[in-house]
Amino acid sequence: MAEALSLGFDTSAAHCAAALLQGDRVLVQRHEDMARGQAERLFPLLGEVLAEAGAGWRDLSVIGCGIGPGNFTGIRISVAAARGLALSLGIPAVGVGATEAAAHGLPRPCRVAIPARHGEVIWQDFGTGHPGLPQQAAPQDLPPGPPLLPPAMPLAEAIARIAAARRDQPDLPRPAPIYLRPADAAPARDRGPLILS
Repeated sequence: MAEALSLGFDTSAAHCAAALLQGDRVLVQRHEDMARGQAERLFPLLGEVLAEAGAGWRDLSVIGCGIGPGNFTGIRISVAAARGLALSLGIPAVGVGATEAAAHGLPRPCRVAIPARHGEVIWQDFGTGHPGLPQQAAPQDLPPGPPLLPPAMPLAEAIARIAAARRDQPDLPRPAPIYLRPADAAPARDRGPLILS
């Protein structure tokens, strides 16, 4: 019996990234830089990744998606795609935070930092005995802590690996976005009921 196929993808930053693993082996990996257009590009990219590996949607055993923090719209694209695919294929979807993916495979304790807007970074410490959450700050304002390490592997590959490891966990929560701040867009003012004539 062939090893399970795990698909990981992310659109939480200015990119569209995907990786397909069979067991522990990377079959196909793609990363395309793009400031916008991830919603239109994600499914064609995933289809190309599967086709290059000679696989189809029904061959997948788990889906992993990036849940942020990062770009508000990009996170929602990734989460919605993963939830829809999981529902239609009847397989689990696993949400993976960007800092968790960046820390995957690194020695502990460590700190990871990924670029954010306005010259800041999103950072998190791992293996310190104090479980924390991702935080955002200017690089010069980071507190003392464990060594800052670069990711051990591409983001989409780490997401696929984490998803594969969690696939059989009971009561696996649905992917849900991680936001560090509210969206930049303001809701429209309520102008009362709309009357159609």
